[in-house]
Amino acid sequence: MGRRFDVVIVGSGHAGAHCAIALRQRGFAGSIAIVGEERDLPYERPPLSKEYLSSAKPFERILIRPASFWGDRAVELLLGQRVDRVDPVAHRIEGANGFTLDYGTLVWATGGHARRLTCAGHDLDGVHSVRSRADVDRIIAELPAVDRVVVIGGGYIGLEAAAVLTTLGKAVTVVEAQDRVLARVAGEPLSRFYEAEHRAHGVDIRLQTQVACIEERDGRVCGVRLADGAVLPADLVIVGIGIVPAVGPLIEAGAEGGNGVAVDPLCRTSLPDIHAIGDCALHANDFAHGATIRLESVQNANDQAVVVAQSIVGAGTPYAAVPWFWSNQYDLKLQTVGLSAGHDDLVVRGDPASRAFSVIYRKRGRVIAVDAVNLVRDFVQGKALVAGRIAADLAVLGDVSQPLKALAPVPERV
Repeated sequence: MGRRFDVVIVGSGHAGAHCAIALRQRGFAGSIAIVGEERDLPYERPPLSKEYLSSAKPFERILIRPASFWGDRAVELLLGQRVDRVDPVAHRIEGANGFTLDYGTLVWATGGHARRLTCAGHDLDGVHSVRSRADVDRIIAELPAVDRVVVIGGGYIGLEAAAVLTTLGKAVTVVEAQDRVLARVAGEPLSRFYEAEHRAHGVDIRLQTQVACIEERDGRVCGVRLADGAVLPADLVIVGIGIVPAVGPLIEAGAEGGNGVAVDPLCRTSLPDIHAIGDCALHANDFAHGATIRLESVQNANDQAVVVAQSIVGAGTPYAAVPWFWSNQYDLKLQTVGLSAGHDDLVVRGDPASRAFSVIYRKRGRVIAVDAVNLVRDFVQGKALVAGRIAADLAVLGDVSQPLKALAPVPERV
């Protein structure tokens, strides 16, 4: 029989770590264990494709908390252990080599694994993802012998990696299947701005381009063959085409879900005493107009962690946080609040040529999202518009002489 903890958290990323932190902050005195597939202490993942890849930040500076923190708060870290099976009746998790733990409450915070290519050559040496510290360490180790890089996928991860590698002097090509970068998360004006910025830095961006296979020489990548037959020479390939949520054991145990595990407003799964949070949690989100979605963001991970901690200590409050995200590329800081998918119209506020502007999105006349580039003021003030579902004319939203805060309702004084 394995050991028992009052709360077992599976996943040592942002969601899992912050759930343990939030429990202790709220006076939870029971036993807590974090089970992590990686052997590293809990660390921040956003810097992996930015400051960590560029070596601007050593690993110690991206730790969520120092090693001593966990021991001081009686949070046991069981690292280097993957959970393969969940028994919701026995309240038990199981892994390799006879690993078992019994739990009172289980919090599933496993995130996901990088989606891999399925074409020939996807598993060659020199083909990498950017999901873990180990992934990036392997890339860094190879960089001295690398001149040409092909990045497959024009989302945030791909563009951030392209920016870093270009700054490091590598010749970078970005291959994107859709007709613009960031197509899934942003409007066309922002996509075109970032395409222009990357091209100005020397990045070759290929849009509406499909990959046929990865070519090899002596077992290592040497090029990327495109669907039209052209070959892009490559000493290293980075694949940034999304993640696959790591929810297999829960689904096999009977939890509702598919592309993630379904949770209610308190982040409870359909299985008793099992919650799910972070990238893997499929939830109905008010800011997605009631659609059921997964949010891959630090904000979502942290806020859902707090929801679960409050629920465990008996003070449950439904998840209702405003989504926000950020991306650093070159000297550009993009801050996004809200979800622009499904917008009816948009307006560009300011001049993109100034490299400090915003894109504001509306649905049914109400502000649903703001993308702010090098413009913290619009991000902060735009959050109130998104949170309040404020209705505003496009001409007014685009008028830089009028601050966005002037459109937000003034809170009543009690």
